[in-house]
Amino acid sequence: MTNPNHSPIPELYVSPETAAALKDEAGNMPSWDLSPRQVCDLELLMNGGFRPLKGFLTEADYNGVVNEMRLGDGSLWPMPITLDVSEKFAEGLEPGTDIALRDQEGVILAVMSVTDKWVPNKSLEAEKVFGADDLAHPAVNYLHNVAGPVYLGGPVKGLQEPTHYDFRSRRNTPNELRAMFKKLNWQRVVVFQTRNPLHRAHQELTFRAAKEAQANLMIHPVVGMTKPGDVDHFTRVRCYEAVLDKYPQATTTLSLLNLAMRMAGPREAVWHGLIRKNHGATHFIVGRDHAGPGKNSQGVDFYGPYDAQELFRKHQGEMGIEMVDFKHMVYVQERAQYEPADEIEEGVTVLNISGTELRRRLREGLEIPEWFSFPEVVRELRRNSPPRAQQGFTVFFTGLSGSGKSTVANALMVKLMEMGGRPVTLLDGDVVRKHLSSELGFSKEHRDINIKRIGYVASEITKNGGIAICAPIAPYTATRRAVREMAEQYGAFVEVHVSTSLEECERRDRKGLYKLAREGKIKEFTGISDPYEEPAKPELRVDTQDIDVDSAAHQVLLTLESMGLIGLR
Repeated sequence: MTNPNHSPIPELYVSPETAAALKDEAGNMPSWDLSPRQVCDLELLMNGGFRPLKGFLTEADYNGVVNEMRLGDGSLWPMPITLDVSEKFAEGLEPGTDIALRDQEGVILAVMSVTDKWVPNKSLEAEKVFGADDLAHPAVNYLHNVAGPVYLGGPVKGLQEPTHYDFRSRRNTPNELRAMFKKLNWQRVVVFQTRNPLHRAHQELTFRAAKEAQANLMIHPVVGMTKPGDVDHFTRVRCYEAVLDKYPQATTTLSLLNLAMRMAGPREAVWHGLIRKNHGATHFIVGRDHAGPGKNSQGVDFYGPYDAQELFRKHQGEMGIEMVDFKHMVYVQERAQYEPADEIEEGVTVLNISGTELRRRLREGLEIPEWFSFPEVVRELRRNSPPRAQQGFTVFFTGLSGSGKSTVANALMVKLMEMGGRPVTLLDGDVVRKHLSSELGFSKEHRDINIKRIGYVASEITKNGGIAICAPIAPYTATRRAVREMAEQYGAFVEVHVSTSLEECERRDRKGLYKLAREGKIKEFTGISDPYEEPAKPELRVDTQDIDVDSAAHQVLLTLESMGLIGLR
């Protein structure tokens, strides 16, 4: 009897001849340069990973997915896959228009026939899909502050897959995996989804899951977009490859999934299951707080620990893929082995290291015991995460014009250069405008662009082990968050709110800018005709009305020392 999971599934790619013709025609089409998330989505649309989708959702399908987790034809689908674009790009598009979808280097990947164009209710989307319209959720923040305001829907014709230069032998389409499982005669395949390095507890739970399901094992980590602050996929894949020989070679495989996660908890678990079904899997491990983003604005977990398992269990018959419950594994010292936490009797010594504790040990160069992780994994993590005192970092001053940001930043730069050890670069607002942003004005859009340019340069300095000191006004919370996420990919981000009052800043006004703003001669001036959104939880808050510049700079140094970034003694 033929295993249906071994049969090829439809892809959205056209023939080479049609692709060549469409590429010629694409020169006359409107072109949209895809964001990194849209490239991930398009790849899985084209190769069948998002089956039954034939393209980006129409408005009717979008409404069904948001409200009922159903496409218009009734098919189960929990995640909106939409092409979000700018108002300017959407303006001239009418239904029936073909657009060229290009990667960030301008290479055409697909042609989309636009059937629908609409402005979504993003707050409703956030409530329904993510459970709350709360900017603490990374996908909700993306929805409101990164994604375009207009959605386009319509079928896609795939011309070529996105190019990946890394780990090419580990990247498999759904049909490539199905063919491999057929060749190996793997009738049952259990998938372990992960966005983190593998430690000994993960190895034990995957062993148990494969045994429970009587299935072969596929480790299928996400290497597209995960949660901001996660270990980069290059390091993670090296960690996976380092421990692959700990598994029986004939029963385990490793494949990479170029998925852009949304961290949507229960809905994400169902989505992951459908994607893995398309890749030929029969079983899927669903973890405790699967794809949870952490705490909401009130400090409470966005989702209950077993919400994802409950929603998956409710739909698994329709999905055609079985759930294997994640067992929370802990180390029992007396027996020197990992066991499920809910099966351990009282009186034994249970050892565990949380993700937070692991990051602390890496940051401070402390021992990571062999019972917790494999030496090969620890070695890779230490290569990527040296002790904090050896890492680059960004200090980001924000505050009103005249608050003292630039003066304190200059003093800090001199003190850090006196200490030595790492190169220090000051990215002052006025200097950056002269050299990087001379063509920009002072509208909200242009100020955002300027701050993001500063953030990009700071992240590159941080990545390469230097210290970046930034001192723009940076009045908007969302933009500061975007800069933080850029820098925190590579090192620490220290936000310093120079909280000097508006009255004091006006009193100091050497350039007469506040006076001109009060008279209406300067438009959109922060603190007068345009708002300054105060940071809610900066790493440090200083008021230069109360202390001198040297003391303020020393406060920053003490904060850096407390975070392990420098040593004062």
